[in-house]
Amino acid sequence: MEVLGYILAVFIGISLGLIGGGGSILTVPVFVYLFHIEPTLATSYSLFIVGMTSLTGAVYQYSKGYVDLKAALSFGLMSVATVFVVRKYLLSTIPDVLWHMGGFTVTKSAVIMVLFAALMLAASVSMVLGHREQPSGPRTSLPVLLAFGVGVGLVTGLLGAGGGFLIIPALVLLAKTPMRVAIGTSLFIVTINSLVGFAGDIGHVYIDWPFLFTILAITVCGVFVGTAIGRRIPGERLRSGFGWFVLTMGIYILSRELF
Repeated sequence: MEVLGYILAVFIGISLGLIGGGGSILTVPVFVYLFHIEPTLATSYSLFIVGMTSLTGAVYQYSKGYVDLKAALSFGLMSVATVFVVRKYLLSTIPDVLWHMGGFTVTKSAVIMVLFAALMLAASVSMVLGHREQPSGPRTSLPVLLAFGVGVGLVTGLLGAGGGFLIIPALVLLAKTPMRVAIGTSLFIVTINSLVGFAGDIGHVYIDWPFLFTILAITVCGVFVGTAIGRRIPGERLRSGFGWFVLTMGIYILSRELF
């Protein structure tokens, strides 16, 4: 099973390099089900892998002029602050056993995985439908963008997902950002969110650095592969195919955790 985990790590990088998101939501399930890592710790590991992998893609996209720093900062400030507060102060206060219901026990780990499955289902719909560029027009008001940034921060902080599949449609639909620039800007925001969230975990969890750097090396290779593929194959087609794969994974996790 661990061999499959290393193989999927390549696809995590490919997705981030290709469409600026999506692959990060596979990271936690890979850590939990294939590497048998406890879900809360898996979210921490996911933040590191997603953050460092996205950094590679963000640097490349910035060198090509596909990062809107103004949009990244205005959208990302509230998101980053929310991630840090959630990881540093909120997550560690949630008890391992949330409540008992007769002979049924609800644990924090189970809730995290169920929420993650729901997130994957939502992400799959987003990727299958795609996000078309909107006609030029006035941008959505700053308070709306800030509120959306808080929402992305909550997702990233609680579930260890970078939130690229949420950031990209927000930039395209709300900030009227061109798709290619939205992908690069998303990688920039995901990098900051994820690494700030991981920094909030340092000192609270045990970190297996050799294992993390091994996974990181594999995913970074995937980023370069995804970038190369993106030059030859229409992104819409690949995004749709990946969305169906994520949908299947989400249904599997949800059925496993609930039944």
